[in-house]
Amino acid sequence: MKICGLTRAEDAELAVALGADLLGVVLWPASPRAVSLDRVREIAAAVAGRVPLVGVFVDARPEEVMAALETGGLDLAQLHGSEPVAWTAALGGRAIRALRSDAEHAATMAALPAAWGFVVDTGDARRHGGTGERWAWRRLPRPGPGQRLLVAGGIRPGNVRAALAATGADGIDVASGVEARPGVKDSGLLAQLFAEVGDGAMEERA
Repeated sequence: MKICGLTRAEDAELAVALGADLLGVVLWPASPRAVSLDRVREIAAAVAGRVPLVGVFVDARPEEVMAALETGGLDLAQLHGSEPVAWTAALGGRAIRALRSDAEHAATMAALPAAWGFVVDTGDARRHGGTGERWAWRRLPRPGPGQRLLVAGGIRPGNVRAALAATGADGIDVASGVEARPGVKDSGLLAQLFAEVGDGAMEERA
């Protein structure tokens, strides 16, 4: 389970305590959940060594992404824009490629055999995720051996199990579905989400 759009260290610590497998911070300035690299470092320090921290980027320059990975305490980079496949491939196992729900995915998955995995989110060319809008869940193609598949878009307590069952994904990626307001998590919603999923552990599929 990935809890994304974090802006506060205390929310990150709560998510880890509840059983999060991954945490996400947004480094796209246009997002209402955008954080500075200094804030990323604060969050990274609060959860260091406990779970991987993912930086979400939208059409950032490669050098910006690499600098954030090297100096910001990030473990993975989630590319959520129109970044070329070759650039995603260059990140190897540190890359999570976001795919739009209204697109075909098999070819992109096949072209990125070394990526950490993929997240399928609501198709929206302007907002690039975090919309809180559900898409028409369907069975998704499986990525390659050792890769993970996450599903996002309008997932919240009450529909998380249905999302996993309908898509066959290994886990979920949630931002707005557990918020009091953009960037601030609701502790009750977080607890409810984890209670519905179980212990929050993503299934490893080889």
